This record gives sequence, structure tokens and C-alpha cells, in this order.
Amino acid sequence: MEARPTTMSPLLKIRAERDQMSAIERRIADFLLEESHLLRDYSSQQLANALKISQSSVVKFSQKLGFKGYPDLKYSIGESLARGDVVDSNGAAASEPARNDPHSALAESLWYIKTRAEQETRLINPSTGIDAIADLISKAGKVFIIGLGEDGIPARAFAMRLSLLDILTVHHFDAVLMTASIATATKGDVLLVFSEHGQQTNLCKISRQFRERHGSVISVTRHSANPLRAHADHSLLVSAHDERAHIEPLIYQSALRHLLDMIFVLICESDGDRLGQLEANLERIRNLMEP
Repeated sequence: MEARPTTMSPLLKIRAERDQMSAIERRIADFLLEESHLLRDYSSQQLANALKISQSSVVKFSQKLGFKGYPDLKYSIGESLARGDVVDSNGAAASEPARNDPHSALAESLWYIKTRAEQETRLINPSTGIDAIADLISKAGKVFIIGLGEDGIPARAFAMRLSLLDILTVHHFDAVLMTASIATATKGDVLLVFSEHGQQTNLCKISRQFRERHGSVISVTRHSANPLRAHADHSLLVSAHDERAHIEPLIYQSALRHLLDMIFVLICESDGDRLGQLEANLERIRNLMEP
């Protein structure tokens, strides 16, 4: 595990400098101090929208604190939270409980390697490619999704999310059933094939058959040369490496989930009706679950 230098908690620094900040800077500071646990889900633009300020204000705030930009500030706050650093209402750092917690080192280590995998995964998937895939899925007549074995877990979760957006989704975890289903595929349909190593021959055959019906194939695999990528029109790639056999699958799933979350958000925000459909479907589910 790479050693991380010990630095002053960014939350403590923000608290210490708050009184000398401008009104807009104090709004940003208060949000970071009070909602730091939510920061990982916010881009600089989303944070700016939430506070009704400009994105440049968020960037300048980060740089004023000594960071290269907002991503570095967010990353540093995440590390601080993983260490268990807390800033109380009086501005005092309260990190002693974390030092006494035997799990804090493990939690920080896991958080760090997952974050690194997510960053590497983001770098190998260009934004233009992500946008193109999100657009394909959003406009597809039908979206076919398959994943075998453990790959079926993220495949099923993503299929359910798309269904909540009223996107017609055909999900299978059996190659024979999917082969039968793609007989209905037409031009404009999309097939997502989840396969960590991209080696399954039957999935390659399904992809080839789908392309013969003029549909678009998206492979979801590790960042490696594999047969499945060769049969795909677009590829989603995951970078997640660790020498420990019990850790590597965890960081692969974490990086993959983050990548799929990005695509889901892009689809949600690509059409004003999508969010309304999502809220309506979630409300129906809540009503169904009520006693």
C-alpha cells in the first residue's frame, strides 16, 4: 500500500479560515463542513448549483485553500473522513476515536484503493465515449443486458435502474434465453454485455448475432485485450488491480459501479422527462411496499 503524507485536515483548515472568507466563500465552507459526507457525490458544477453560485467560485475557493482545484479538495476531504477526522462546532479536531478504532486503518486503505481504481477507470474512458454510450442507451428502442455469474449482479442492478426511467429493458443471466430474445432486436437497439475478463465464447457469439441485426453492442470488461471487446461497437473499461485475491474483486465492482452511476446520471439529465418518470416509478414502488 502506498504511504500517504500526513497533512492538516482540510475541514479543520476551512473552519480556521472561515471568519476571513467572503459571503460566498462562507456558504461553500458551511456546506463542506456540515455535509462533508455527501461531497463525494457532488461535482463542482453540482455543488455550485446546490448553492446557487458560479462554478468558478467553487474552483477559486479550492485554489485559495491551496489545492489545484475542486477534485483535489474533494479527494483530501474524503481522505480526512476516512481517517475519522472530525471538526466540531468549536473548530476543534476530534480524531482520537479514529486512532482508537482498530478498523480505521482498514477502512482508509479500502477507501484509498477504491478511489484510485475509480480515478484510473475514469481516465481510460474518455468523456466523448461515455457521452456517446449514454446517448445510445437513452435513445434505444430496446436495451438488452446480459451478465453471467458474478457479472450478472451489476448487470441486473443497471437493468433495474434503466427500467425505472421507462427504458424498455430486456435482461437475462442465461445465454440461451438471451439468444432467443435478440431475435426481436432491430436497428437502434442496444446490447450491454457484462464480462469482467471478456473471455466467454457464448457472449461473443451473442454479440456477433446482435450486430448482424444492426444493433449496437457495448462491452463492459476490464481494461484488457479480450475477444468480447473485438465484437463490440463501444467499450466500457474498468481498471482495478490488487495482488490480494480477496481485494481485487471488491475494487473492480466499486469502480464499475461508479462508472455505471455516471452513465445513469447522464441519462437522467439528458431529458427533462426522465427524472419525472423516475420519481413516478419510485413512488409506485413505495406505495407497493407500504403495509
